[in-house]
Amino acid sequence: MEDFISGEYKKYFYDKEIEYNSFIPGWVNRQFNWKDNEIYTLLSKSDRLIGQLNSFSGLIPDIDVFILMHIITEASKSSKIEGTQTDIDEAILPEKVIKPEKRDDWNEVQNYIKAMDFAIEELKKIP
Repeated sequence: MEDFISGEYKKYFYDKEIEYNSFIPGWVNRQFNWKDNEIYTLLSKSDRLIGQLNSFSGLIPDIDVFILMHIITEASKSSKIEGTQTDIDEAILPEKVIKPEKRDDWNEVQNYIKAMDFAIEELKKIP
């Protein structure tokens, strides 16, 4: 893929005060000529795996709960990097059942989840 340009950055303003850059991807409906034939094998494999993932998504009754569990998992694991000792099973419990000595760590994970939820909602406001 010679002379391939994946996209460009555009400058935008939010409420005339906040400036941000956004990456606008280029068009991908063009002829690709791969120099390494293994790419075709890898593309085929990834396509098959995405199909498998898609088939499992139909088995999940509430996709929002599934996504929430991934957010909780991310929050728990990411907080562990900082020394927090809250496991995933503790993160889903209400605060009143958490032992007092573990509440600070539990709150740390909950704050991570709230921050993630807040960021997702704020993204919806950006054009």
